[in-house]
Amino acid sequence: MSNPTTDESVSHAVVSFIQSVQYQDFSDEAIALAKRCIIDGLGVMLAGSTQPAGQILYDYVKGTDTRSQTTVFGSNPFKTSSAAAALVNGTSGHALDWDDTQLATSADRIFGLLTHPTIPPMVATLAIGERKGISGKRFLEAFLTGFEVECKISEAIHPDHYKKGFHSSATVGTFGAAVAAAKLLDLNPEKTEHMLAIAASSASGIRVNFGTMTKPLHVGRAAQNGIVAAELASHGFTGGKAPLDPPWGFFQTFSQGEGFDADRIVGKLGKPHTIVSPGVSIKPYPCGVLGHPTMDAMRRLVIENDVDAKDIVAIRIRAGSNILNPLRYPIANNELEAKFCPAFMVSAVALRRKAGIHEFNDEFVKSEPAQTLMKKVTCVLDSEIEAQGWEKIRSTVEVDLANGSTLVQKADERYRGGPDLRFTREDLLEKFTDCAALVLNEKQISKVFALMESLDECTDINELVACLIPDSGNQSQ
Repeated sequence: MSNPTTDESVSHAVVSFIQSVQYQDFSDEAIALAKRCIIDGLGVMLAGSTQPAGQILYDYVKGTDTRSQTTVFGSNPFKTSSAAAALVNGTSGHALDWDDTQLATSADRIFGLLTHPTIPPMVATLAIGERKGISGKRFLEAFLTGFEVECKISEAIHPDHYKKGFHSSATVGTFGAAVAAAKLLDLNPEKTEHMLAIAASSASGIRVNFGTMTKPLHVGRAAQNGIVAAELASHGFTGGKAPLDPPWGFFQTFSQGEGFDADRIVGKLGKPHTIVSPGVSIKPYPCGVLGHPTMDAMRRLVIENDVDAKDIVAIRIRAGSNILNPLRYPIANNELEAKFCPAFMVSAVALRRKAGIHEFNDEFVKSEPAQTLMKKVTCVLDSEIEAQGWEKIRSTVEVDLANGSTLVQKADERYRGGPDLRFTREDLLEKFTDCAALVLNEKQISKVFALMESLDECTDINELVACLIPDSGNQSQ
C-alpha cells in the first residue's frame, strides 16, 4: 500500500475528476454498458420492491416524510423526499442480491471486496434527476461519474477493509451515490470536498448481516446517505479537508496501515473507466455472485450427464477462501440464507436445473428435497485453487452417484454475465422481464426497455419515471 507518487492527494484527484468529467468524455462503449447496467438495475429494483425487505421499508417510510419530490417504486408507488425514496429504492435494488458486481484487476484484490456498483448511483441519479427533470444524457453523465469514483475507491482500498468485516457495497456505495447527486446539484470544488467528507463519515455496513434483510438495507442507506451528503454540502454544510487521505481520512480509518494503494486511483480515474475495463458482471442468479461459476458448473454437469438428483450420494465443492468465507451458511433455512449457501446453490440446480426467483424463496428452500440434498454437500478449501489468488472465482464440483461413479466439472472462469461471456440483448431482456413482470405489464416492460436503449435521446427523465409506474390494474402491494 502506498501514498500517491505525485503531490496530488486522493481527495483532490477525486474532486478534480467530478468537476471536469462530462458526458462526451465517456466512450460509446461506456455509454452502452451503462445503459445495460441501468436496465438490469431497474429490473432488480422493481422485483426487490415486492420482497419483504422492500415492503417493510415501504410501509416504514410512507407518511414519515411528506415532501413530494421523488417516487418510491413498486406496485403502489408514492412520492417522498429524494433521500427517503433512495433508501427504499436502493434497498429494493439489492433485496434479491441480483444486482451487478465490479471485477478485480489483480490477484490480491478479493473479488468480494469489490462493490455492487450500479444501484447506489442509479437510485441517487433517479432521485435527484426526477425532481430536476434532467435529460437522459445528464442522467448517464451523473451515473457514470458516481460509478467510476465508487469503483476506483473500491479497487484502491486495502483488502483488509472487506476481510475484517466491512461490506463494500455499503461503505463505498455511499460515495457512488454522493458523487452522482453532487454532479446533478452542480457543486463547486469546495462543496464537492465537503460532500466527500460528509459521505465518508456516513459510510457504514458490516458483513455479519449477510443473509438477512440488513444486507440490502446497506445499499439503501448508501444511496440515502450519499444524497444527504450532497444536499447538505449544497446548502453550505461543511466537512473536513482531505477526507479520503491519511492521517484521518476514509482510506486509513476504514482499513489497516496506510489503508490503500493511491496509485490505483490518482491518475487512474477514467483511465480506463472501470465499467469498460476490467468491466462489470450482470448476475444470472439472484444470489451471491461468488457462487455463480459453481452453479454454472453444476448445471453443465447435471444436464450433460442427465443426472437425476435422487441418484446423488454426495457433492463436494472445492474452492478458495474468497468463496467459502463469504458464502458462510452450511445449510440454508430461508431464502435470505440461501443466497449465501453453496449447498443450496448446487442443490437447487441439481433438483430443477435452474435457480431463479422461483427457487430462491422460502417454500422451496425449506422443502424436503432441498433440505435433504443440502445435507449431502461438503465444501472443501482447495489449496491449489487458493494459491492462484482471489481476483477470480475459481471452483470445482465433484458429484458421487449411487452407481459408484464420480462426475467432475471445473467452473469456467469466463462465467455467464461477465465481460468474457456478456449477456446478449435477449438474455438481458429475459432477466429484465422476469423481474419487472412482478410490477409492470408486458406493454410497460417493452416501453421501459426501449426507452433505456435510447436513453441518451430522452429530454426529460420523468418520461422514464412515468414508464416505471404500474397501470392501476397491476397494483397489488
